[in-house]
Amino acid sequence: MLRSRHLATCFVLLLGITGAFAPSAIAAEGISGAKALGGDKTATSVTTSGGGSTKETLAISTLSPLGGQTISGSVPWEVAVQAGAPTKIEFAVDGTVKWTDTAAPYTYGSGSGGSFDTTKLANGSHTLSATAYGSKGVKATSKVVVKVANKAVEPAPEPAPEPTPGTGDPIYWGATIGTHLTGNQAPWDMTAVSKYEELAKKPMSLIHFYQPFANCSSSPCSFYQFPKGALESVRLHGSIPVLSWASQSTPSSVNEPDFQLSDVISGRYDPFLRQFAEAAKAWGHPFFLRFNFEMNGRWFPWSEGVNGNKAGGYVAAWRHVHDIFTAVGATNATWVWCPNIDPNKMHQSLPSLYPGDEYVDWTGLDGYNWGTNPAKPDRWRSFNELFRSTYQEITSTLAPSKPLMIGEISSTEYGGSKSAWVKDALARIPAEYPKLRALVWFEKYNDGMDWPIITSNTSTTAFAEGLQSSAYTGNTFAGLSASAIQPAG
Repeated sequence: MLRSRHLATCFVLLLGITGAFAPSAIAAEGISGAKALGGDKTATSVTTSGGGSTKETLAISTLSPLGGQTISGSVPWEVAVQAGAPTKIEFAVDGTVKWTDTAAPYTYGSGSGGSFDTTKLANGSHTLSATAYGSKGVKATSKVVVKVANKAVEPAPEPAPEPTPGTGDPIYWGATIGTHLTGNQAPWDMTAVSKYEELAKKPMSLIHFYQPFANCSSSPCSFYQFPKGALESVRLHGSIPVLSWASQSTPSSVNEPDFQLSDVISGRYDPFLRQFAEAAKAWGHPFFLRFNFEMNGRWFPWSEGVNGNKAGGYVAAWRHVHDIFTAVGATNATWVWCPNIDPNKMHQSLPSLYPGDEYVDWTGLDGYNWGTNPAKPDRWRSFNELFRSTYQEITSTLAPSKPLMIGEISSTEYGGSKSAWVKDALARIPAEYPKLRALVWFEKYNDGMDWPIITSNTSTTAFAEGLQSSAYTGNTFAGLSASAIQPAG
């Protein structure tokens, strides 16, 4: 790699004269001496060699890092020679030699990547000195004082205990597939499904997508009709559709005054809801209907405590919509009540949000391992740490007779091993979560997060290998009867 040699000024040590600037160079470059020199630099004077009349001159300066600079991670440490021909240059940190370079361009670590790893130093001030040695015994030294400021390294997470061997009961599996595979989302582009199944090395039993009530990007709002075409594409593939349907509009916002729970309860949208339910009945094939999901959080407009919604409104709105489907005979909708995981008990109480067994066919959970991803830094959490406590609350106390679906799940690559996380989750679910009978991976780049399995080869491989267990079913469900969907097996 070429190194820049046009310093505006340097310290030149000649015949015992020290600290002489080159003012003409400063004028030519039009920059200050401090910038041209790259920070604090010193050099030792020349000496006469061997008692003869020949003089040897050495002069060096530090190109980077700059004196007084705050550095972190791996940084270049470069030295320039302005006079003389050194036989070697030693790089020392706080007086201890750490590297020697014998040929220009002179850099720390030139044989091992060409960078200086500051993470091996304590945070704070450190002196970096470079000493050049001439052939006749002359030395010249350039020093800079820098401040190291590295973030504390999070300790590696403790490995999760291996799940007890066992396959458990059959589990539906599938994904929400974004645009990154083909440029379009599934199920509108079924080629995306084929590409994803090639990665997973197994056909999907579930294909999931989202639809709000309306599009309000222009006035008046236009309401989305029953997505018969998309659902039929999924069915013909042999998979079961999972539709996440929400009482909101796009563009989405937490505050949508026209889509409060009270609007649903009052009957304002009954004509639309009845038409939707009648179209579902007419289609006549089973599908999962994941209505107003993650209601225990406060990030969607159908949650209580936001958007003008009152306590008790969620259950009342759910029952109202469900009653319309029952009234028109749309028994092919399988109702999935799906809160967000709550391992730290930060969200709303689940019992107050549960519509009741007669209004729910499956329960569910959404959960993500955000790790230390800069988009939303948290900390690395295992599958058990995320899902165990809320799973137990639902399956042991709240709705013990219902099967459970994971409606959204994924992990980042930041903060730990994503491949190990995926392997552990896919092995642990059939072994330790007997009520968990369906799983939908969130295969989308969203909120700046690296959720898809394709973020690394190891992640993709772990996902495919985990799904080869006989616990995860394929796509043999095109002929299911038009009634509530039962667990596989």
